[in-house]
Amino acid sequence: MRRSFLERPGPIRGYAARVTNVGTLTWKPVQEASDLLASPVAKAVAIIPSAQVAEIDPDLADTAAFCPAYHVPAQQSANCVVVVGRRGGQARYAAVMVLATMRADVNGVIRRELDVRKCSFAPMEEAVALTGMEYGGITPIGLPSDWEILVDKAVVAAGEVVVGSGLRRSKMLLPATALLDLPSARRLSLAA
Repeated sequence: MRRSFLERPGPIRGYAARVTNVGTLTWKPVQEASDLLASPVAKAVAIIPSAQVAEIDPDLADTAAFCPAYHVPAQQSANCVVVVGRRGGQARYAAVMVLATMRADVNGVIRRELDVRKCSFAPMEEAVALTGMEYGGITPIGLPSDWEILVDKAVVAAGEVVVGSGLRRSKMLLPATALLDLPSARRLSLAA
C-alpha cells in the first residue's frame, strides 16, 4: 500500500522541523502567531526567521516571576534594558541585552560605548513611547533604526534565549547569535 505525502516519515525536503524544549511553554513559529508580537516587532522579525513565540500570563512577564513560573532557566532568559545617555544636549538611546543572571554596567562599559558623559535607564514612559512596545516586553527586534543594540557576550554564548515580544502577554525564543544580525548590534562584555 502506498503512503500519502502526509504519512511519509521523516522531515519534509527543504524544511527543518525544530523541536523546542525550553521551559513548559508551547512555542510556535512567529510567522504563525504574529498577533502575539507588538507591531514594530512583527514588522522586523523576518530578520530572524527561526524565532518562535509563546503566550504567557502578562502578570508573569517580569523575569523574576516568569522564569520560575514557566521553568525557564535564568541562564536562557535575556533581558532588554533601554538606556539613554546625553552629550551636547543630544540624547543617545541603546538597547542592552544581558542574561537574567547578570547586571549591565550602565555607567562603565555602556556609557563609554555610547560616548556620553552620563548614562542611565530610560524612564518607563519614554521607553514605551519610543519603542512602541509594552514595558516588561521590550525586545531589540523592531527598535528605532538609530539605536545601538549592545549584546553581552554571555547572551551570545547562551544558545537559545527567551526575550520579550514587545507585549507582556508573550515571549520569543531565538538563537542568541541571531541577535547579532540585527541592525546596529554589537557583541561586548557588558556585565558589571
